[in-house]
Amino acid sequence: MRKIVVLSFITLDGVMQAPGGPEEDPSGGFQHGGWSFPYFDEVAGAAMVEQMAPADLLLGRKTFDIFASYWPQHAEEWPGINEATKYVVSRTARSSDWSNSVFLNGDAAEAIRQLKAGDGPMLQVHGSGELIQTLLKHDLVDELWLKFFPITLGGGKRLFDGGAIPAAFTLDSTTISPSGVIFANYSRAGEVKTGSF
Repeated sequence: MRKIVVLSFITLDGVMQAPGGPEEDPSGGFQHGGWSFPYFDEVAGAAMVEQMAPADLLLGRKTFDIFASYWPQHAEEWPGINEATKYVVSRTARSSDWSNSVFLNGDAAEAIRQLKAGDGPMLQVHGSGELIQTLLKHDLVDELWLKFFPITLGGGKRLFDGGAIPAAFTLDSTTISPSGVIFANYSRAGEVKTGSF
């Protein structure tokens, strides 16, 4: 059984859109691309290097296109990225020049369920907002590795945007950078429990 781990940069108001640069994803008229950049310091950088250890990737097509246009030429910044298997959920795309790319067409949830049931390294999900909603809806996420940035943007694509089901998580680890970024890793922990005071 393979773990599916969602890694996301998010603002305090839950926005995950285009943290990496102004042109990353301007869809919907989003004008704040690159919002994470001012908060990166040595602690945040070291935490990201640790999280970007070799793993296979599970990506939506839009994120895959962004990655495929950059990472093949910058593999020294993410060792192992070209050798990793990139599983791409897409209704239309079938192939890519980027090595080790595998396209999952048809029923996304069922294809991912089968992939998860097999053997292999963890499957990391970066970006891929629409795919994350599918994963959450079908209870396919094992861990959330979230980076909370001390900023609100008011608008943009949100991490929990309609796909989440009632689910409990356990906080496994935290790191706080000098610039105020909170790295918080959570693992799935059964059903939601309720009570009263």
